[in-house]
Amino acid sequence: MGFVLLYIYNPQWIYRFKEVKIETSNTRRPWFQNYLNERGYYVDTNAIEIIELCNKWYTNTETEFHTAYTLNNEEYTLDKTDFAKRLCEDDANLIEIIDINATEDSATNDIITDILNKNRFDVMYRKQVEQMSANGTVGAYITVANAEIYEDGSFSGGDIRINYCDSMNILPLTVINDEIVEVAFVGVNYEKLKKVYVLVMFLKGQDERYIAETHYFKDTGEEIKDRAQIVQLDVVKPFAIMRNAKVNNLQMQGYGLPKIWSAIAPLKTIDLTMTMWNRDLLKSDKIVLVNEALMQKDENGKIKMNPQMKKIFVQLGRDKLPEEKALWQEYNPTVRTAEVVQSLETALSILSMMFGFGTKKYTFESGRIVTATEYIGENQDAMKEVNSQRKESTAYIQDIIQAIAYFYELTQGRKLNINSLDIAIDYDDTYIEDKQSTAQALRNDALTFDIPRLKIMYFMKQYGFTEEEATELLNEEIQDDGEGDDEE
Repeated sequence: MGFVLLYIYNPQWIYRFKEVKIETSNTRRPWFQNYLNERGYYVDTNAIEIIELCNKWYTNTETEFHTAYTLNNEEYTLDKTDFAKRLCEDDANLIEIIDINATEDSATNDIITDILNKNRFDVMYRKQVEQMSANGTVGAYITVANAEIYEDGSFSGGDIRINYCDSMNILPLTVINDEIVEVAFVGVNYEKLKKVYVLVMFLKGQDERYIAETHYFKDTGEEIKDRAQIVQLDVVKPFAIMRNAKVNNLQMQGYGLPKIWSAIAPLKTIDLTMTMWNRDLLKSDKIVLVNEALMQKDENGKIKMNPQMKKIFVQLGRDKLPEEKALWQEYNPTVRTAEVVQSLETALSILSMMFGFGTKKYTFESGRIVTATEYIGENQDAMKEVNSQRKESTAYIQDIIQAIAYFYELTQGRKLNINSLDIAIDYDDTYIEDKQSTAQALRNDALTFDIPRLKIMYFMKQYGFTEEEATELLNEEIQDDGEGDDEE
């Protein structure tokens, strides 16, 4: 069982890798690309460029498009709405998790739940589904830290850790039938103010058992060979990958489709429209033109200025009293509100369609934007994509739980009988169903068929009562009706 020593011998690496800084391709690509090419693995640099561009829009750090120039070649920056982040947030809401039950065995389920909670899985899962929507792919792998090592090389105890990675960390190495079976995770540490790059590879041996390799590289790309670690694992996959359920048509082998990629064009339209609107507003102050003949002057012939006069532009150089509007004239710049609304409506509809929300998830109605439950309750265009993505999410969580159970058995000496078919995941349907319509339907059925259980469900749905509170309320109603019959 000594193959877990990689994860125990150098536990500090685990924490560093979880917090690595992700760099752009220009600075991080050469070192791992050259090494993996020498090992016979192909690095899809085109896929990396697509992911990095989408990540810039998601993190609101894109600069190339947002740097613009006037006709006089003066540089200025376009406004950023950060709407890409909003898209990914709403997409993540559709696969939000309420509860995970790993097995019907309560004791085993408590162990898995405790490990998930210690690794803040609920928080990190939410973060990952946003990143998956933006960049197409996220992943996680299991490590063990702080175990007690004995002289004979055996060990016990230790903490099971889940290391979460986004697509900026993930490099598919072997893909079979669109499934990543071998993978590398990349990152960078700072040791004594110098960068040290880390490459973690999970490879399959001839016996189908996994091998974990950890390699370190200097900033120059030279490998620090005396720090390399190679450890034999078992057939249980020690990592999990979750991807966007949409078919990837961008020739990105192993990666999921970054949904932001197809939304970049309407995102540009939104930022251009907001820039136009804001620039109109900045220039929208009223201009008042007053003839010089109406101005009071001091003894030196200079116009007397007061706070009110400072807001007025004076027409100079007229010897005679001007005719008609030349004495006093206002100029009110136009703010192109109608054009702004129309442009935003079109861009938002395209964005909504690109993200699988139909065509009206984001739209202006009576001065507000209709989103989430309000729209999906009336239009089920998003349901197909939700169901597909939930299958992908379920498989991801099942792989993580299987890996946790495997490493728990090795470190704690207790077998956990986890069957992926028994893993039940309860998703939050708040954003999918129209709660008010559902409650009204329950009320109508309860009154029509006079079924007490339907009344209880209505009280729970409409007023948030617990089942006990709703039952007690119904019993009081029945009791009051019975007393009324006796009086008659």
